[in-house]
Amino acid sequence: MNSRTTMLLRCFCILVLPAALAGCVATAVAGAAVAVVKAPFQVAGAAVDGLTTSQEEADRNAGKKARKEREAAEKAQKKADKAARKAADQDRDPSD
Repeated sequence: MNSRTTMLLRCFCILVLPAALAGCVATAVAGAAVAVVKAPFQVAGAAVDGLTTSQEEADRNAGKKARKEREAAEKAQKKADKAARKAADQDRDPSD
């Protein structure tokens, strides 16, 4: 390379590359600024979500409660049926 080509290459590197990279730097800075601005709203949204119950959650909880109550009633009914059978068996078999 001759000195003129070397000088043009240096000028290119000094003048053009920083201008081309400025967009990348600006985008990175803007992205960081947006993240900083969004953070408090995201934290507040998460807190509200944690403290409130959505309709879907309420429906799911009501279904779970109804299912547990039904299972408890079925268990109590089985226990009562077993006790009734045992009493009937004792009434039929006086040898016990």
